[in-house]
Amino acid sequence: MILGGILALIAGAGVGLQNIFNRHLNEHVSSWMATTFVLLTGSIASLLIGLLVDGPAIFDVSGMKLSYWLFGLIGIGIIYCMMQAMKQLGPTKAVLIAVIAQLTSSLVFDLTGFLVLPQMNLKWEDILGIMLMIAGVLIFNMKKKDISKT
Repeated sequence: MILGGILALIAGAGVGLQNIFNRHLNEHVSSWMATTFVLLTGSIASLLIGLLVDGPAIFDVSGMKLSYWLFGLIGIGIIYCMMQAMKQLGPTKAVLIAVIAQLTSSLVFDLTGFLVLPQMNLKWEDILGIMLMIAGVLIFNMKKKDISKT
């Protein structure tokens, strides 16, 4: 459990860093080229690390459903949307909103058993947690009053 928490923290920090990298990359090339570059470099790195760790066993896709081949398309949409959101909102606001959307949709998926997930029951803590996060983003986005003008 502790290792899972540590790995989640590392992944979260990595997502924040990756989003900033994507934003800078997007300043020099088109959004589609930036998306291609990110996915291509990530795919090459993943392939090389997979070969080092698991060897040729990484190529065994015999148990994989055909529909899973399409799930990579979601990654294209995620990267493109995040780069566009960062242009409009900046990294912090874009990531905050994305995290809330991720947690909310994950909660809905858990509650409905979407894509054959084990169905979970809704608890008041779940609703309270989502509401607190949304309130936090609203507070974070409040404009500070300039007290020097009064």
